[in-house]
Amino acid sequence: MKKSQLTSLITATLLTLGCSSVALHAQDTQQNIAFLAFGDGGYHVDYPKQKHIDKPKTKEEFIAAEKADWLAEHRPIEEFGHAPIYIYPGTNIATEQGGALPVGKAMAEFCQTAQCQFGIQLGDNIYPDGADAKDGKDDQHRMNDLIKAPLQPLFDQQPDLIVYSALGNHDWKTSRKGVALQTEWMKTQPNFYMAERGYYSYKKGSPGNDVEFFVLDTNMLLSGQHFYEVPLLPDGSEQGLASALASGAASVEDIEKHEAPVNGEDHKQLAWLAKGLKNSKAKWKIVYGHHILWSIGGTKYDEGHVLRRLILPELCQYADAYIAGHEHDLELLTDDCSRVLPDNNKPKLPLIISGAASKMRGTHTPFAEQQEKRYPEYDLVWSKSFTWGFAHIELDNQVDELKVQFYSTPTDGSGKPVKEQGFSFEHRSD
Repeated sequence: MKKSQLTSLITATLLTLGCSSVALHAQDTQQNIAFLAFGDGGYHVDYPKQKHIDKPKTKEEFIAAEKADWLAEHRPIEEFGHAPIYIYPGTNIATEQGGALPVGKAMAEFCQTAQCQFGIQLGDNIYPDGADAKDGKDDQHRMNDLIKAPLQPLFDQQPDLIVYSALGNHDWKTSRKGVALQTEWMKTQPNFYMAERGYYSYKKGSPGNDVEFFVLDTNMLLSGQHFYEVPLLPDGSEQGLASALASGAASVEDIEKHEAPVNGEDHKQLAWLAKGLKNSKAKWKIVYGHHILWSIGGTKYDEGHVLRRLILPELCQYADAYIAGHEHDLELLTDDCSRVLPDNNKPKLPLIISGAASKMRGTHTPFAEQQEKRYPEYDLVWSKSFTWGFAHIELDNQVDELKVQFYSTPTDGSGKPVKEQGFSFEHRSD
């Protein structure tokens, strides 16, 4: 063989090996699972709360009321903020501007250059009172406006993308009929999925590199419990229940009659979760629902106490992460599981909060500081308040890590995705 022919053969072989290497790398990348996580997106100014209709406020009055609530909750005045203000045309009536459309645009733009295989929706898909709100508005239009329209840019770009939805407390607000109307509507939508009973599981990925998701109806779980709302003390610490009851400060969590579990459906859901997590053969196990386990918002901690008691032991033993909304901000926390599993040697459990898809809320700095002092198992990793945004999560099967990246979008409504912080966690389930 001539030298020139040998050189050509070697070059061709190297090129072939190089192409194979590239192909294998692409195949490896495809084994990763990447998805969007967003919650509390069902708010729009055309669907206001009844109290805002009964007692309308000017812009100045609206901001003053927000500030009064802020101070009443013992939050630092220097940290006060509020959402952009919307003025109804032809009036001086003000309300909070919603960010659902900008967040939808931001996710669509982000997914032009990132892998977004599907989405998870973390509840409160319909504000303020769910479907069947008896406000004179057509429920089909309501769900098109509040659930579908904000995500339409994403669906136009990826027609086969599916959003797997959970229910939140606002979805349950009016009636069981309202919940049924939402689940029935989703059956007619090619881009949405929700099981009729509200909690369900599904798998993604190929065997050996797959994930099983467990979607909870946390409102059903909490509605089956009797607990109190206890206001914080001025320093941001939790007040003891006994002293709160003695002073009349504590109040029983308000549960509407239709929210009460029927035929033990809350206990059935807990048994389903425990059995499903224990028996799952998927490599990754992720649980998500609307309500938080920990947060620094300063108003949802009573619910967190209850939900931790109900599901944290199973999550600590079997899950790789818990994802929630409810707080209208972006947060990342962890629980080292030492309280519920004293001999635990697994990595910390990531707790991802992505509830800024339409509304925004501030965090409670003194409360966050007190939580760090009181609960050694708890750790606040990162947060961003008074923002609209979403999370992108990747299960990286090459390095066995869960990666979460948070994005915000400007309040000017431009819908530009703004990269915030990213974090990685070890694979922890068996």
